[in-house]
Amino acid sequence: MLTNIDSVDISLLTCQPRDAVYSLYGHTALRITCKDSGIDYTVNYGLFSFSKPYFILRFVFGLTDYEVGACSFDDFKYEYVSVGCGVRQQVLNLTAEEKLAVLKALDVNLLPENRTYRYNYFYDNCTTRVRDIIVKGIRGKVSYREDYRPTTYREMIHSYNENHRWARFGNDLLLGVKADEKISFAQHQFLPFSLSDDFEKAFVTDSAGRVRRLVSQTKWAVPPGAVVVDTDSMPSPLTCALIMLALVIGFCVLDCRRGRITWAFDAFLMTLSGLAGLILLAMVFSSHPTVSLNLQILLLNPLALAFAYPTVRGLRHCNPTLCMTIWPSCIVLFFVGGFLQTYAEGMYIVALSLLVRILFIVLFIRRNSK
Repeated sequence: MLTNIDSVDISLLTCQPRDAVYSLYGHTALRITCKDSGIDYTVNYGLFSFSKPYFILRFVFGLTDYEVGACSFDDFKYEYVSVGCGVRQQVLNLTAEEKLAVLKALDVNLLPENRTYRYNYFYDNCTTRVRDIIVKGIRGKVSYREDYRPTTYREMIHSYNENHRWARFGNDLLLGVKADEKISFAQHQFLPFSLSDDFEKAFVTDSAGRVRRLVSQTKWAVPPGAVVVDTDSMPSPLTCALIMLALVIGFCVLDCRRGRITWAFDAFLMTLSGLAGLILLAMVFSSHPTVSLNLQILLLNPLALAFAYPTVRGLRHCNPTLCMTIWPSCIVLFFVGGFLQTYAEGMYIVALSLLVRILFIVLFIRRNSK
């Protein structure tokens, strides 16, 4: 029971990234301490369970429910001490009235009927929830630094997953044009350390015009020590794309020497690209706004599945098909779309591989039809 609000400290906790894919970008929580009563606990909005049915599918389609929960600070701390990840603590410079407002809001959120919320990685996550609780509780205007350089969601997450190239590839494959649009200052606070850095330089101006720093003290609740390293054991996406290009060139040379098209290889390429295209098509129905318009679908086109059988049948008889006209046009549009969207690593090489194969087939058929 918090009886003396002056003895209460509310702190922003910002946790360093870890190697697990879901924690590459860090984490945010609140720490509540009371010197008089010895109370010391944390509240965070990042509770979820992989055991829930269809968790991955629900996450991809923006249908994941997260929960807010509270635990002792010692239990929270142990999770990060055990893996060597630092936890930065920023004691917030709040008035008694503001502390009460924040604590009351947390109590309301912790009620069983309010604990669950619909999570959205960019717009409504464990960091933005904590920020909103704090800012709404402050009786005054919070002013941030003025040197913000407009950036994009994609650029921000790239700074955290550069050592996990397949995680970056997966993100970039699913993220569309909107992930490359410039975001506002408030929007860039979706990442834990972005919010922490902003709070460190923020000021509060109350109704009487008095100005105070938002953070009164910064320290490490858990000393930093972990370094996020590259855990990808398989070849990089770029290496895989180059292998694909080498295979395409190799089959083109082989087909020239044999005088016939290896249609099974083309069936494999069309099936693979078509299946990937189905995933991108499904993203149109996701509630994540940043995945709905993705120009990579011009390359990984679900229509390839529909065209696979008639195309293979035509290739077996060395006859041209409609796919040989439509697909290269889509690939050209894909290259043009690169001016509007940042593509996943190696996708230009994949596009070049498919274009080379299609143009080879077209020229091969024309030469053999004369």
